[in-house]
Amino acid sequence: MELVQTRLLDHVDSPDDVRALSITQLRQLAEELREFIISHVSKTGGHLSPNLGTIELTLALFKTTHQPQDRIVWDVGHQTYAHKILTGRREAFDTLRQHGGISGFLKREESPYDAFGAGHASTSISAALGFAVARDLRHQANSVFAVIGDGSLTGGMAFEALNNAGARQEDFTVILNDNKMSIAHNVGALAKHLNRLITDPRWLKLRGDVWESLGRLDKLGKGLAQGARAAVGKLEEALKGALLPASYFENLGIQYFGPVDGHDIAALVDVLERLKKVSGPKLLHVVTQKGKGYEPAEKDAVGKWHGLGAFDKDTGKLLVSSDTRPSYTQIFGETLVDLMEKDSSVVALTAAMPSGTGISIAEKRFPERVFDVGIAEQHGVTFAAGLACEGLRPVVAIYSTFLQRAYDQVVHDVATQHLPVIFCLDRAGLVGADGPTHHGALDLAYMRTVQGMVVMAPKDEGELRDMLWTAHSHVSGPVSIRYPRGAGNGSERKDPPQVLEMGVPEVLRKGSRVALFGIGSMVATLEKTADMLAAVGIEATLVNARFAKPLAAAPYRELLSSHELVVTLEDGVRHGGYGSGVLELAADLGVSPRFLVMGLPDQFVTHGETKKLFEELGLDAASVRDRILQILGGKA
Repeated sequence: MELVQTRLLDHVDSPDDVRALSITQLRQLAEELREFIISHVSKTGGHLSPNLGTIELTLALFKTTHQPQDRIVWDVGHQTYAHKILTGRREAFDTLRQHGGISGFLKREESPYDAFGAGHASTSISAALGFAVARDLRHQANSVFAVIGDGSLTGGMAFEALNNAGARQEDFTVILNDNKMSIAHNVGALAKHLNRLITDPRWLKLRGDVWESLGRLDKLGKGLAQGARAAVGKLEEALKGALLPASYFENLGIQYFGPVDGHDIAALVDVLERLKKVSGPKLLHVVTQKGKGYEPAEKDAVGKWHGLGAFDKDTGKLLVSSDTRPSYTQIFGETLVDLMEKDSSVVALTAAMPSGTGISIAEKRFPERVFDVGIAEQHGVTFAAGLACEGLRPVVAIYSTFLQRAYDQVVHDVATQHLPVIFCLDRAGLVGADGPTHHGALDLAYMRTVQGMVVMAPKDEGELRDMLWTAHSHVSGPVSIRYPRGAGNGSERKDPPQVLEMGVPEVLRKGSRVALFGIGSMVATLEKTADMLAAVGIEATLVNARFAKPLAAAPYRELLSSHELVVTLEDGVRHGGYGSGVLELAADLGVSPRFLVMGLPDQFVTHGETKKLFEELGLDAASVRDRILQILGGKA
């Protein structure tokens, strides 16, 4: 009779189940998790390489902690698929990032095991310190961990947290997941320092000898053990001082341990158990391989395999759609090259997202004029301000949702000094599967509030080129251009690009009674609405706003005063956005048509296909038509 061996994974539904497994079983479970993640992500898309690199670390943490009492705070959250699978979400994993399914990041409302939610980098140490301080104030005894990548450690917030943690001396552990890369290859002095630590044979031998000595102490008597521990500690500190006189973490008051092989479960479990005996703030340096166990991802961990759509897991080929239209990102990158060829003062920078923002296109042509500052948006914006002070024309390419982290720098360092920095905000509006942490919902509102800021949004790819040229011609202050993820409507490239008249909208279709004002990608939605209204006898005026700020008074006065109903539509938050600006201008002009202001609601929008999300929010063409007809009483 042939025995059928079942997967261990099929019987693991909680951290308690993981703790009951032996090291040998954990190794088997690691391989099963790896195959499970590859298989499912190949169908749903998602973050592959980061999650393949943290499987053994996740299992070691589950083996040595008692969750949810013990708190594990993961940085970013795109490295937590194994965590999700092992905390009761295995059966739901085929809904990953799908509408109505589980999130691709951690969410506190999704599971009690998700201690802290995050879709942005560099937050984990600060949050974990908060957990540790709250624990001590409540006289509790649970453990707290922060898991942060070396890429995320380049963010300034992580350094602020380490500085505070070293001063406070709360008992918690920072696990530095060092794979030598984030989404792009890491940049900066700290990354180079960590790489030197890993490869220095003297340091590796020192750590091996010290850990072996510490392991033997448990067999000694109490008095002898204490003396031996003190001697070993002094020896370690003396040698470490000789080898690493500027040891960053220990100078901050953070005890450093490692490096440890992040794919050796036995070693990870051993060191985590030993660290339970060490009080105060600790940093465990764990070395992992991004994309571990899947050859295509190992070879290109920082490219397409970081985050991707569906693919053939056997061949590694992406299952791409037949849509051959260029993306807004690609058009931006190509136009940036044109600008840099025209004007040698134009420079470009991004924060660890060269490919995602299209900056990489310019980097190939002008490597000396393109800068990747790492996951450090705040520094990047002020760095751009410094460049502008010396007569250069910086183009800052950052995702809409990531620029939120640098709002003070936009205001204080750029706008108050009237510096002509051009902000290009990719992934504006709803972005789909990445959900609320990545939806670019706020930029129209938050950039519109900045004094002297020009805010633009193109209706198509050709207009994006016009807006970059317009921004370059504007030298009296900063400019923000926002555009969505993916392709536009396939408009042809216009050469040369046009410089747009500041604040003036474009009337695409003239009608009466109803005026439809769309900004950015929502112009295409209103075009469909206009067609639907025409089918019932209502010829609406269709306006491409182009600018959310400034709004030219003369053309708006004419349009607002000559229509019974004015409709504004935007894929940003309704409160404070473009529609609010039109209302403010109408009040200033003393015109009072009836307004229907439509935009994203005062809530965080879930993840899912953008078409479905817009329908649910009532922001699709048919829903806008229905609202208009309701207001007009269904009459043409």
